[in-house]
Amino acid sequence: MNEPKKRRLRQPRVAEIVAGKLRSRILSGALSDGDQLPKQDELMNEFGVSPPAIREAFRILETEGLITVLRGNVGGAIIHLPQPGNAAYMLGLVLQSRQVPLLDLIEAMRRLEPACAAQAALRPDRESTILPRLRENIDASMAAIDDPDRFIALARAFHTELVSDCGNATMALVVGALEQLWSAQVDRFALERSIHGSFADRSVRLSLAREHERIYRAIAEGDAHSAERAIHEHYSGGGERRHGFDTSVTVMANVQKL
Repeated sequence: MNEPKKRRLRQPRVAEIVAGKLRSRILSGALSDGDQLPKQDELMNEFGVSPPAIREAFRILETEGLITVLRGNVGGAIIHLPQPGNAAYMLGLVLQSRQVPLLDLIEAMRRLEPACAAQAALRPDRESTILPRLRENIDASMAAIDDPDRFIALARAFHTELVSDCGNATMALVVGALEQLWSAQVDRFALERSIHGSFADRSVRLSLAREHERIYRAIAEGDAHSAERAIHEHYSGGGERRHGFDTSVTVMANVQKL
């Protein structure tokens, strides 16, 4: 019986190997944001490769958003560390390409953000990290209660602060990307339709501010269960649907790419 032919594994191209080594240096912190990669001649000598391999390695890293190649006589490449905004932008592109409705995005946040609130309540250092920022936001919101535009911006910022300071880096990045994407949708509708939705009603703004206060107090008390329940009820009660937007429309990838 003939032995089955062994599947040949593709050897990585030289340019991919070079790009991988440079990528590791960038992501490890050995190279900082805004630094310039060594000149092409230096890299050729270091890796023992040809100019086309270096140019292709640069192209790979530039496509990934890790560098900007400087053209012309100057040459070289400027380093860009990955930013959360880029993750939100790419997520938005995928959702838009699949024509995912806005309601789908809202439902995802309704299920995931309560976990961030619970995590924030469990932070042993919450008194010096997340709580001061949430308190400042709530106070500013009350001061802007008669300014719908300002209030809406602060109401969104409350959720952004809550997620970004929840104490879990992975949750902050993943759920934070959803928050940025939702904020971009709010901005989009505000620009296109110039409306405040039910936020035009002062009593609705007051109710929302009180809900944020309830979330804050649960986190301050270190009560993860109550914090999770408070923000879940906040969403279920319409906390993110009071703008009056058509939630059947498709998510748009209009997040600013950093």
